[in-house]
Amino acid sequence: MKKWAFVSDFDGTISKQDFYIVMMDKYFPQGRELFKKWKAGGIKDIDFLATVFKSINQEEDRIIEDTLSIPIDEYVPNFIKKVQESGADFYILSAGTDYYIYHILKKYHVENVKVFSNEGHYREKNVHMNIDKKQWHYSERYGIDKSKVIQKLKEEYETVYFIGDSEPDSHPAQHADVTFAKNGLQDILREKKVPFVPVNTFKEVEDYLVEKGVMS
Repeated sequence: MKKWAFVSDFDGTISKQDFYIVMMDKYFPQGRELFKKWKAGGIKDIDFLATVFKSINQEEDRIIEDTLSIPIDEYVPNFIKKVQESGADFYILSAGTDYYIYHILKKYHVENVKVFSNEGHYREKNVHMNIDKKQWHYSERYGIDKSKVIQKLKEEYETVYFIGDSEPDSHPAQHADVTFAKNGLQDILREKKVPFVPVNTFKEVEDYLVEKGVMS
């Protein structure tokens, strides 16, 4: 069994903006009404995202350009490198799509990171998700069941650290050995009485791991 792994959500955690919000605000403003319905529980997460992603109607070069303009926590590439230098593995766990995640990882020269997300590809001026219901981590609501991924990783590692920022992350947070919470996830976990370490940046996460002797 390996010693430890670090698992991170992407949108709003590694990135400072959600891909779907950027696309919706630029190319699908009418999606704001659908957004309200989604937040009220009237539509599944995966159906809302699929609708936004299929309503971009732009050439791929433009979508990639917009993707690469999304700001990230500047310390993330360095943090990932330090995790790997410590002999641990870094994973990205996202209920969005790997389409834009891979573009951003490439921009920052991040390597050897396994991405668990909904498969996405560009076709006919939009981003389409390929949801495989036969996948072991399939979720009817999110496309990918983050809790199942964390539980699977716990079979391979002595300790699994997780970081997230929003409601979908509250589920895997209940299974990780240590959860770091940003933004709205903090209130959700307090309400659920799930223990967590409050942070705003990955530098704070590193400081915690160094203090605990996990990283040097």
